[in-house]
Amino acid sequence: MAQHGEVWVYAEVDDGRIADVSLELLGRGKELAAILGVQLGAIVLSSDAKAQAARLFAHGADIVYAAEDARLARYTTLPFARVLTDTIRERKPEIVLYGATPQGRDLAPRVASALKTGLTADCTDLQIGSYESAGRLYQQKLMQIRPAWGGNIIATIVSPDVLPEMATVREGVMHVPEPVEGRQGTLIEIPVTLDSECEFVALLERHTQPRLVDLRSASIIVAGGYGMGSKKGFDLIHELAAVLKAAVGGSRAAVDAGFVHADHQVGQTGTTVRPKLYVACGISGAVQHRAGMEESAKILAINRDSEAPIFGVAHYGIVGDVREVVPRLIKALKGKL
Repeated sequence: MAQHGEVWVYAEVDDGRIADVSLELLGRGKELAAILGVQLGAIVLSSDAKAQAARLFAHGADIVYAAEDARLARYTTLPFARVLTDTIRERKPEIVLYGATPQGRDLAPRVASALKTGLTADCTDLQIGSYESAGRLYQQKLMQIRPAWGGNIIATIVSPDVLPEMATVREGVMHVPEPVEGRQGTLIEIPVTLDSECEFVALLERHTQPRLVDLRSASIIVAGGYGMGSKKGFDLIHELAAVLKAAVGGSRAAVDAGFVHADHQVGQTGTTVRPKLYVACGISGAVQHRAGMEESAKILAINRDSEAPIFGVAHYGIVGDVREVVPRLIKALKGKL
């Protein structure tokens, strides 16, 4: 059996908090490491990197590589890319995974370019499998799975000849493993050596704007599509959501039409969700939208087109005009609740 390097997850930290997508990746990374028979590592760059180790161990990391330095308190591209690149060159992991966040999308390509290795962006699944090319069989390689061609096909991408294999993974597509409090691992401190070239850019001010809605943690989502007809018609979605104490979602078509803010967008280019109940109103069910909600526990679809693709993933369907059905549904729910 071939000797493999470790599987690594880049643990993104902001304001002293590990990003949810990094915890999601620890769950999948643990599965990949088990198949390869190697350890799972988490690498964290921060001014308080060592303080993050306990949570990373609890979520599955066997080894935490901590690069702690005051100059890493806030993310800037050059210092983070330098430290991560140097550490990967020294430690030689086989797989490195990043969240497809603004930070991950900035950092991962620079590291991949410096290491002259491949990178697959915005993956929705990761597996270990075999790959044959030009009569040669590559075994136990990372299968990097992502939508392509506008979401119309699912592509499996392999980097067979270069290491490490690297990918960014979309937020919300994997489950966060339950933490095992008190779980122990190995903490390895990484020395931080930065030259003057890494200080060309300085962060002078930082402004953050919280999202209008946290769709990933919502247990019920009422989502509207272009079929709501107008921004005023979309008020029915807000009213139904209020009755159900639900979050409001929207399709890309609804967002593009100005019916609802982009923070509410569900789908391949929005947020991936897994609520207990997803109510799709006036949403046709394009593959890009289904990719972001089809793992919901229960799906109720309301659409006047009985052939709409959304009914292919729905557990319950109502064929009818949403502008007639939704008010009746609101009235019925108010009567019961």
